Amino acid sequence: MVPPIVTPDGSPIQGPLGMLAKAAWQVLLVAGLASLALGIVVFAWPEETLLVVGVLFGLYLLVIGIVQLVAAFGTHVTTALRVMAFISGALCVLLGLLCFRSAVRSLVLLALWIGIGWLFRGITQLAAAISDPLMPARGWQAFAGVANTLAGVLLLVWPVESIAALAVLAGCWLVILGLIEIVTAVQVRSRAKQIPSGT
Repeated sequence: MVPPIVTPDGSPIQGPLGMLAKAAWQVLLVAGLASLALGIVVFAWPEETLLVVGVLFGLYLLVIGIVQLVAAFGTHVTTALRVMAFISGALCVLLGLLCFRSAVRSLVLLALWIGIGWLFRGITQLAAAISDPLMPARGWQAFAGVANTLAGVLLLVWPVESIAALAVLAGCWLVILGLIEIVTAVQVRSRAKQIPSGT
């Protein structure tokens, strides 16, 4: 067995692998605790959490809209692209401001935004699976396409109820993810102790 490398005062020297392992378990532990705490917050105050999400979505739309407006005036692109960027930016700013006026309206917009995204993704996945017989995992791709399409339709038909259900599912997932990361951090820590000094 190789004797541990020590400093003049007798403490073992930690090599790059040991330092990386120490940093890894600490980062995992912090991420796990943060996920767990956020999941508990979602369960404890679901309505308040949705309001915060709605405000953040409004802020996102506002920032994106301002960026697009600046791009419309500051780029050397064709007039048609400038007009499209200006219209898109103005709409995003308008929708963002509407989100700040009404939390329910921002949640409806968020649900519609996600629903349209899922709907297009599902239709694209389904079309790709049907048209390409050599696609890997074609059956699973088709299934995912159908699932995404149905989820998108549900969000478009019942936006507020769907977004509330999504928040609960997100809370469940965050709690599970947090617990997994905490357990992984403990395992990484125990393995890090077995790394020889100086490694």
